[in-house]
Amino acid sequence: MQLQDSKVSGINIHWEDEDSGFDNDLLASDFAKMLAGNATTSEVKEGMIVKGLVVRLTDDTIVIDIGHKSEGEVAKQEFGTDLPKVGDTVEVYLDRFEDHDGEMVLSRERAEMLRAWDRISDAFERSEIVEGTIMSRVKGGLSVDIGVKAFLPGSQVDLRPVRNLDKLIGGKLQFKIIKFHKKRGNIVLSRRVLLEQDREKLRASTLGNIKEGAALKGIVKNITDYGAFIDLGGIDGLLHITDMSWGRINHPSELFEVGQEIDVKVLSYDKDRQRVSLGFKQLLNDPWLAAGDKYTVNTKTRGKVVSLTDYGAFIELEGGVEGLIHVSEMSWSKRVRHPSKVVNIGDDVEVVVLAMDLENRRISLGMKQMEPNPWELVKEKYLVGDVIRGKIRNITDFGVFVGIEDGIDGLIHISDISWTDRIKHPGDMFKKGDEVEAKVLAIDVEGEKFSLGIKQLGTDPWIEVAKSNPAGSKGKGKVTKVAEFGAFVELAPGIEGMIHISELSDQNVAKADDVVKEGDEIEFIVLSTDADERKFSLSRKALLKGLEGEELRQYIGNIAGQKTAFAEAFTKLQGN
Repeated sequence: MQLQDSKVSGINIHWEDEDSGFDNDLLASDFAKMLAGNATTSEVKEGMIVKGLVVRLTDDTIVIDIGHKSEGEVAKQEFGTDLPKVGDTVEVYLDRFEDHDGEMVLSRERAEMLRAWDRISDAFERSEIVEGTIMSRVKGGLSVDIGVKAFLPGSQVDLRPVRNLDKLIGGKLQFKIIKFHKKRGNIVLSRRVLLEQDREKLRASTLGNIKEGAALKGIVKNITDYGAFIDLGGIDGLLHITDMSWGRINHPSELFEVGQEIDVKVLSYDKDRQRVSLGFKQLLNDPWLAAGDKYTVNTKTRGKVVSLTDYGAFIELEGGVEGLIHVSEMSWSKRVRHPSKVVNIGDDVEVVVLAMDLENRRISLGMKQMEPNPWELVKEKYLVGDVIRGKIRNITDFGVFVGIEDGIDGLIHISDISWTDRIKHPGDMFKKGDEVEAKVLAIDVEGEKFSLGIKQLGTDPWIEVAKSNPAGSKGKGKVTKVAEFGAFVELAPGIEGMIHISELSDQNVAKADDVVKEGDEIEFIVLSTDADERKFSLSRKALLKGLEGEELRQYIGNIAGQKTAFAEAFTKLQGN
């Protein structure tokens, strides 16, 4: 390209561009207008941004005339993909008029950077928002391209700490410049400041709409074991796990995930503390409202085992409606120690509704009621007084259990083993597997109790002894034990009567063993008998005094404190 006659003002200038084929005649004044806005040649200085005219394009460069005696070249790559055309005016940075080769040094990138710094400086002064692209992760935060490189601290990325900063790389966001130092090339950005401003605006708007019972939309912000925090718009509310579903859930994550938009209902609002309690299930139909009509007593239904405790199993009849099968309602015959012996979580079971408490939202269920009650069959098969035989299945401190039917045992209480023997433990007389004979004493279908007795197979010897030893009669027996308060005398095998110390002698006695010894055989008079209470009262003193007839009767009456049945029995005896 050659510029001919350029020194002559007001005449035509012939501009030839052999490479591009551009050929045009320009006035010198026209050329000056094309460079309008740029500094004049005398004002142009090194280190300035100047305007220039694109006069030629080569394979690698763009030739630019800034109105100086020589032209300058800028590498095409400095313009990126948006290359100018011949005749376009562009801004470049004048580094030097001439280098060591005598060529002008221009830079498009430097001009862009300086312009960017100017824009950023203006934005900082005016507190304006800038837009940038997150380029990479650096120590303590992120590197952002806003025309020049800027630093976004991790603490300024969001309202809450962001654990994974890498997911933001490549994103285009808006920021506020919170620190700017051009000479040091230091720019610090904040996104959090903008979010806080937006949050305050939302907060003011949200607070005007929050009231108890209001239905709002919110975003799940955080999930914990006990609930989820919902962003209502500038203010968070707590959705407790118990208010998420009418049914049973183990963790809030089963229903919700962070970032999900949901509808909630305001359950309570504390203006002073600005705390909001939210509900989700309250926007849904309460299944318990129809449960009363659906699950009436004796209704048979199905459900899924959802929880096990020591005392029973909880059955989900439908979403939000659960009932309890107590361990006592799982089997007619088996002694269920833990529900896991019968059912497992997830099992589908058939049940019968036993009781309904709508006020407390409780339903009592039964499994055994799905089968015939074997106790009813036992009652039809056995009658009180029947004598049965069976093997001992279990021995306890209080008695032995004898197998009656499959899963049904009868109890022989320790007190029903013998009329006379003092039994410390049933295991001293029996062992598991022994076959015994016993009499049916009682059948309690509701209480599921079957009572048996061994001693009832024979007559009560206490009654026989009482008959043969009425009050006022004389007897003879061996002293079996001497105590401080008196002595015990054997009336029959296993049956004893007691002589109080005051009745051992017709003299004052300090100690019982001063009068009688264990093993002594003595005579006595019967003062009273009580077969039911297993008590016989004897007197040696009355015998020693030789009391008979009316005197003995009065003596017995005085001891009793009144005319008793024993005295009447003595009168009858005398009459005979």
